[in-house]
Amino acid sequence: MTQQDLSKKLSYSFVNNGLLTQALTHRSYSGQNNERLEFLGDGALNFIIANQLFQRFPKSSEGDLSRLRAQLVKEVTLSEIAFTLNLGDALRLGEGELKSAGWRRPSILADALEALIGAIYLDGGFPAAEAFVLDLYTKKLETIDPKLIDKDPKSLLQEFLQSKKIAVPEYTVTHTEGEAHAQMFIVECLVQKLNIRTVGEGTSRRIAEQQAAQSALAALESIKK
Repeated sequence: MTQQDLSKKLSYSFVNNGLLTQALTHRSYSGQNNERLEFLGDGALNFIIANQLFQRFPKSSEGDLSRLRAQLVKEVTLSEIAFTLNLGDALRLGEGELKSAGWRRPSILADALEALIGAIYLDGGFPAAEAFVLDLYTKKLETIDPKLIDKDPKSLLQEFLQSKKIAVPEYTVTHTEGEAHAQMFIVECLVQKLNIRTVGEGTSRRIAEQQAAQSALAALESIKK
């Protein structure tokens, strides 16, 4: 995917395309890379998310707010968002990272997303960066629950099913894609009694299972409604 293709997927249009290029440049490709932008974007992202949590949960303690923020800005969350944008396909990587499928590595994807936020901040100012982050995080901010801090989707799904005396879900790797050193796992989550069958994918079985569990939780919400 070209930078132009990526630009069409983003909710922001760059004035200075050089900043977009730099945000997508890994240190393995050039000395003019995205590390400084990543630093800036990390700071902006943390503030934007902290401000949103502060406004949304006026009764939560500082400790709970910190844990909520950590849950939203951790590497797994960032890499999942980057994956939905196909950000890896637009990265500029050195030969070694290309051979090892660095465009699928969660750490590289997370860093690139933070760099992109930093680039948008420099290009369009804080309002543009905030609007971009909120567009990415709308669903997560609307569904996050302070009472469920640090509980991942698999744990939440299992606890809910057990509370209803329903058998725990079955997770099955249906297939994998890519070469051995850069596989993409596709996992199915089956809650047989409720006839819920969802699919998740990720660069590890764990990430794929969590994604499938999250989709199953969303399906449960639809049933409740």
